[in-house]
Amino acid sequence: MKTLRHVGSLAFVLGLFVTIFAGVPWHVLVAEEPVPVPPWLQIAIFSVLGGILVVLVTVALEQKMVKVPGETPAPLEPDGSVLVLNSSEIPGRRPREVLGVVQGHTVFAIWLGKDLSALIRLVLGGELTEYTEMMGRARTMATDRMIAQAAELGADAIINVRYMTTSVVGSAAELLAYGTAVKLSE
Repeated sequence: MKTLRHVGSLAFVLGLFVTIFAGVPWHVLVAEEPVPVPPWLQIAIFSVLGGILVVLVTVALEQKMVKVPGETPAPLEPDGSVLVLNSSEIPGRRPREVLGVVQGHTVFAIWLGKDLSALIRLVLGGELTEYTEMMGRARTMATDRMIAQAAELGADAIINVRYMTTSVVGSAAELLAYGTAVKLSE
């Protein structure tokens, strides 16, 4: 079902670009006299309409299908070199040296085809899985960058970890992960 939705999204995007960047200039050049629409432009227009229809149908069918357990994204697991906590307390250990604030951030977006799927899902209702996946990937990337910065400082842990997100433009979002890098007592 997901593959079919991607095919529909691709047909929509390709048809839209052909219609806008080739069809509109063609129409402007021959606007003085009535000329039948050429087959390539008809195909492009039908790709736009067909792509929207395919995406609409697949999203609607997905909504009716039972969710398969185990399709949730795997939880983030640090590589073990740097402990990541959202509290200031570490059971059995104390910070002996504060190395400073570390951060990782990314600006992430999805392509127009997935945006179309999400827009249709917004009309029909339900989880916007395209954006959920996007934000999950952004969170992982920002966290990995924060951990890498802490590892460069020689940190044993990052405490008081926080996440912040901001909409940048359209469906693009910035995700910032930050915390305090510390060395721990033995």
